[in-house]
Amino acid sequence: MPELTLIETRNLVKRYGDKMAVKNVSLEVHKGEVFGFLGPNGAGKTTTIKMIVGLLQPTSGTVKVAGYDVQTQPLLAKASSGYVPDTPNLYAKLTGRELLHFVGDLYDLDRKQVAQRTDELLRMFDLTTAADDTVDSYSHGMQQKASLASALMHDPKVLVLDEPTVGLDPKSARLIKDILRQMAERGAAVFLSTHILEIAERMCDRIGIINKGDLVAVGTMNELRSLGKAGEVSLEDIFLGLTGGAEEAEIAEILK
Repeated sequence: MPELTLIETRNLVKRYGDKMAVKNVSLEVHKGEVFGFLGPNGAGKTTTIKMIVGLLQPTSGTVKVAGYDVQTQPLLAKASSGYVPDTPNLYAKLTGRELLHFVGDLYDLDRKQVAQRTDELLRMFDLTTAADDTVDSYSHGMQQKASLASALMHDPKVLVLDEPTVGLDPKSARLIKDILRQMAERGAAVFLSTHILEIAERMCDRIGIINKGDLVAVGTMNELRSLGKAGEVSLEDIFLGLTGGAEEAEIAEILK
């Protein structure tokens, strides 16, 4: 039985004047898969993510989410996905509970479902005691969890996250990693950008590496090892070898 593709980009290009931020990126993410998206700063990760979730128009190429074209069927594509940006941008004067109710209304969930789902998510993210406090009183970690809870409100088929564990304490980071794995086990496609290579190596089924706008590698850890030099067994070694960071690390070592 063929794998169900829930995210598909074809020859995706984003150009800013003479600069190509993303260059003909083609990839697929399947049902039940956690896909890690890695790259140095300025490599095109966030630009690619914003095109996938419909916040940026591609210069050329196509994106499909859950089978819907993000440019020609934007409402259906967005209704099938949840998005967590690297910096939460929430309605500060709403309480946590009001925020989730508001998101449930946006997705046209019925009131009973909204109330039930809100209670489940507040409990899941350990936000119950702060549910009736305004979001602007939340710590960064609490806001990150509220952002993820909002993205999960409508039980999306696709979940896209940009650096979801930045600034979180170990307990909260572990909770989010566990929830993402559970989402995949229930059949969602999880697309995860991170700078923390250990997270990608331990929890992602496949990994894509982007460098200077080019998708330079996609595969499982074993497949990526076959692309690296002999002796490159860790994701850090492979990543640095494919993005040129190994040479920079050697220069830094010499200059010590």
